[in-house]
Amino acid sequence: MGKVQYYTEEGLKRLKDELQELKTKGRSDIAKQIAEARDKGDLSENAEYDAAKDAQGHLELKIAKLEAVVGNARVFDNSQMDTSKVGILSTVKIKNVKNGMTVSYTLVSEEEADLKAGKISLGSPFGKGLVGKKVGEVAEINAPAGALQFEILEISY
Repeated sequence: MGKVQYYTEEGLKRLKDELQELKTKGRSDIAKQIAEARDKGDLSENAEYDAAKDAQGHLELKIAKLEAVVGNARVFDNSQMDTSKVGILSTVKIKNVKNGMTVSYTLVSEEEADLKAGKISLGSPFGKGLVGKKVGEVAEINAPAGALQFEILEISY
C-alpha cells in the first residue's frame, strides 16, 4: 500500500480526470496505432509496431501509478487540523530575515506543487522547514544556496 497523500478537492478531481482520459482516449489512441502498424505486414521487422507496443507499456505503467496515487488520495479536511501551525494546505506568509523580502506559499502534495502558482511541496526543503511552525517563529531552511531563515508572519487555511 502506498503512502496517503492529501489533496484539495480540485487537485484530486484533476488527477481523476487525467486518469479517466488516459484510460479512455489514451488506450484508444494506442490501440489504433497498434492496429495500423499490424496492417503493414510482418511484425518481426516492423519498427512502428514495436514503438506502438512500447508506448502501450508506458501508458499502462502511467495508468497503474496514477491509480495507486488516486487510491491513496484523501481530500484534506482542515477542521481536524491545528490551524495555529503550518501544515498541509496552509497558506503561510514568510519574511526572509536577512533581506526582509516577504512571500506567501501554500503547502500542497508533490503532485500539486507549482512554484509559479505559489504552491510548494511538503516534501521540499521549504515545506519541511515550515511545517509545524507558528506565527512569530523562525524557520531555518537548508536550501542549495545555504541555510536561510524565514520568520512566519501569517498562517491561513
